[in-house]
Amino acid sequence: MADRGASFKRDLSEWRIALVAWRLLVLQAADPVVGAGMAEHSTYRAHPWRRVEHTLGSGRRLFYQDAEALRREVARLNRSHKRIRGTLPDGRPYDARDAATRVWVLLTLFECVVAMRRLGGDPYDATQLEAAYREFREVIAAFELPEEELPRSAAELPRYFARYARERLEFTEAARYLLNDILREAPRPRRLWFLGDAGWRVVRAAVARVIRELTVADLPPVVRERLGLVSSRRAALLSVVLHRGVGAVVPLLPDGLRYRSAEEVRRPPRRFRPAGDARGSRVDRFFREVLDQTGDGCITVHDLKAMAHNVCWQLELSEDAEARVYRAFEDWWEQLRAAMDADGDGRVSREEFTAATLAGCDRDADYLERGLLPALREVFAAADTDGSGFLEFDEYRAVFGGPRVHPAELSYGFRQLDGDGDGRITEEEFLRGFSEFFTARADSTAGAQLLGRP
Repeated sequence: MADRGASFKRDLSEWRIALVAWRLLVLQAADPVVGAGMAEHSTYRAHPWRRVEHTLGSGRRLFYQDAEALRREVARLNRSHKRIRGTLPDGRPYDARDAATRVWVLLTLFECVVAMRRLGGDPYDATQLEAAYREFREVIAAFELPEEELPRSAAELPRYFARYARERLEFTEAARYLLNDILREAPRPRRLWFLGDAGWRVVRAAVARVIRELTVADLPPVVRERLGLVSSRRAALLSVVLHRGVGAVVPLLPDGLRYRSAEEVRRPPRRFRPAGDARGSRVDRFFREVLDQTGDGCITVHDLKAMAHNVCWQLELSEDAEARVYRAFEDWWEQLRAAMDADGDGRVSREEFTAATLAGCDRDADYLERGLLPALREVFAAADTDGSGFLEFDEYRAVFGGPRVHPAELSYGFRQLDGDGDGRITEEEFLRGFSEFFTARADSTAGAQLLGRP
């Protein structure tokens, strides 16, 4: 196949970027600011695949859209980072808006594409590398980062990485967990539904070992040294075989298979349909799949904030609109805390949530109105981007869709809420569906099928 010249954007969209995706996360998490932000403000432990999806999804928004879409994505990231600040375990303050950290995060994306090409046996030559870096710099100029923080040319990148690694990087708890533990505990990706839980446990153990060895082997030597990591000969051989093998095959593929596309067709997972009063299993499932963002078996205010973040991440909202969504979720947490946190430790367990929700709905017809439904009204208003008073399927998909949700399930759930079949959902239909999810005893009720076919 003829060489079409260097293009950072095109290379970023190749499927083989998956080979360096975990390397990218570890590099970013080794910055103490990023590591602390992930530990306190992210759901990466419970949803590692979503962390990868968000990172690559943001990259697509930045590098494959027009100037206006780029401006909106930068504004969204700026708003999100305003909320990520706190104190490191050693007492140092951290703030995700730190310019040096933001430059590091962006440059690791560029460096990983360069590494992907080099490891695959088709490295950029000096001219191509500078052209790719100029292309990259044109996009990230929208962040208005201090010029002194950015290397002026690609030739300066190795010196920048060596200096940053020695001066700033640490083997943070987030980086350690990403490298050593998270894949051994990761939930089964939806697209691998056919493996079942037992099959996934077997595959997961093998995948965790391969990814760890590959990641350590592929990290820049200066970073390995800084983090105290050692690559074995077996890991080095694994890296050569995988990268060179994929690098030899990928250029032979047609573009439709070589590059990532926006839509993926997947078969939906099958669901077990319980008999009798199905509310308990639905509420339990809602807790596990929706509320418990950190996957630790309890919910706290951070879980509700993470939910608000994931809603806002899908949309392009004004700062005021984002603030309203966050405020509504914070109010919902206050209702949950007051009703369910009996010992006052700021945590609600799955058992407490399920029992209290069922009892509350049975005891009080307005129970959902004092927490969940006001939050959902703000979600509806945010998703109704054209102000029509309806959610059409594209708007509904903006909130509930994404690579982790099967398109058939999404379409099915939308049709269930669309009671009059006019192809759009009113706020009344939207809220009624969620009310039915928590109150209907039978799974045949439309709202009971919000999370897919029962």
